[in-house]
Amino acid sequence: MEIHHEQIPEISRYLQQHKITPEDQERRFAYYRRLMERFITVGPDTTVLEIGTGTGWLPIMFKRKGIRCRGLEISPQLIENARKLGAECGIDPEIDLGNIEDTDIGESRYDMIIASSVFEHVQFWEEGIARVYRALRPGGMFVFSSTNKFSFLSGEYNFPLYGWLPDKWRYRLRIARQGPAVMKLGIDFNQFRYGQLRKAFRRAGFTEVMDVFEYHNPAEASSPLKKIVLHAARFKPLKLLFTTFYFSTEFVCIK
Repeated sequence: MEIHHEQIPEISRYLQQHKITPEDQERRFAYYRRLMERFITVGPDTTVLEIGTGTGWLPIMFKRKGIRCRGLEISPQLIENARKLGAECGIDPEIDLGNIEDTDIGESRYDMIIASSVFEHVQFWEEGIARVYRALRPGGMFVFSSTNKFSFLSGEYNFPLYGWLPDKWRYRLRIARQGPAVMKLGIDFNQFRYGQLRKAFRRAGFTEVMDVFEYHNPAEASSPLKKIVLHAARFKPLKLLFTTFYFSTEFVCIK
């Protein structure tokens, strides 16, 4: 996806819909911190990269807690917003302008890379995953979440069975309701499936690939429903059902 320096209405809508408090981000940071401590050794040299920083809160929170975190963001508007938020907290977030398809993020530089609700917007997504793999240090972790094609409800757009629609139908629906600018930034090129992603992560070289039903502790689930689903998914026939219709695709991958 290309970088657009002009003001895009979709970004303004996004910021209006995501007025997140520091308390919300404390919980989000705590979640990622627990994941880090489970899979890697956290020390003074630990370095994190967030791909698609959105509002910019996560790089701010990591830096506030003494962990170096860089960000990569495709929208100049969102980077500007993040710097304003950082200034309010006395933090200067390290966020670079770029997209994961074209930007060189280095080799063996990061202990953890996070991409939350990002890769559905990445047209050449397997190239992006290859870049992530190269940028991780040996033993580093990739925390991934994105769309799930056959979910009944989509966090991407509020429309029944949205992910089930053919690509061209989704594009026409979004353009009709949000205007053509949505194709510049905000459109979902990809509606993923668990099996598809697991194979892609293996092809990239990851030695361990865990979906949400394998790495997530049900006791830490964010809602009672999610807790029930995570417990039930321990039974193989139910896991196949849940991975087909779960509301998102979520993985932790170890290099």
